[in-house]
Amino acid sequence: HPARQRDDARLMIIDRSSQKISHDIFRNIGQYLPQQSFLVVNNSKVVPARLLGRRKNSGGQVEVFLLKQLGSNRYEALLKPLKKIKVGEPLEFDDGVLGVLEDKERRIVCFNKKNMAPFLDKIGHIPLPPYISRPDQKSDKSEYQTVYARHRGSVASPTAGLHFTKPLIEQLKKDGHTFSAVTLHINYGTFKPVECEDVTNHPMHSEDYYLSQLVYRRIINARQSKRAVVAVGTTSCRVLESVSQTGKMNGSTNIFIYPGYQFQLIDCLLTNFHLPKSTLLMLVSAFGGMNLIKRAYQQAITMKYRFYSYGDAMLII
Repeated sequence: HPARQRDDARLMIIDRSSQKISHDIFRNIGQYLPQQSFLVVNNSKVVPARLLGRRKNSGGQVEVFLLKQLGSNRYEALLKPLKKIKVGEPLEFDDGVLGVLEDKERRIVCFNKKNMAPFLDKIGHIPLPPYISRPDQKSDKSEYQTVYARHRGSVASPTAGLHFTKPLIEQLKKDGHTFSAVTLHINYGTFKPVECEDVTNHPMHSEDYYLSQLVYRRIINARQSKRAVVAVGTTSCRVLESVSQTGKMNGSTNIFIYPGYQFQLIDCLLTNFHLPKSTLLMLVSAFGGMNLIKRAYQQAITMKYRFYSYGDAMLII
């Protein structure tokens, strides 16, 4: 479960230049941001992507986890139990929604509704991360979204942004900070651990992103004006660093950032505390420095910080 109030979460502040680590609560983040910071958030919205239903012929339970929309009513998906479900077999869900496994090898499911969005909002379940063992609750539909979520497409929340409230954002704007948005739709691959001894052999997942020319110009202007660009989350960071490498404002990125990477567009990083052996932890270590990040995590463990999606925050300046 998240903190009672979004900005009640704890905040660890890591200063790379002094190598010092300090502690506060999130609503005081403005005290630690460089003056007139340019914050880049990810406005992707989590889709209620878990559908619980039954096989029409046998009545057996079935779970469909929508991974990627391929058309108005076609999705790539995970299915349980995949081995038992046959191609063309009807699957029943609430509210008259029917699905059919169209391609077993590619795991493509086609539904009987042309516009699935309102039905997913009604019958779908929020896809909480696999390490949260409890069932999703009604409150998760709002709590697992950022207050600025806009574009549907993610199966996991850009969790660094969960701590912001609308009043806090307005206060930060009054204090001279700027907010702009990019979009990166987070897919299930974000939870895949690195299992290779040589990290360069890890098959990095791809995610779709979009950055407008206007926001890109604002970022470049901010850097030219010596204003700090703050990536709110590893997903915003991936968008900016992908654009810096390819020059493409939209598309799919499989950028893999690990220690040794030279960052081009970000000066500060706001993030949560990540899973061991994850690509996200490698990105944070690349930005903060491995030794400093290890020391920070040890302090977080000792001080009982909350980890992962509904956990506390870390600001690296």
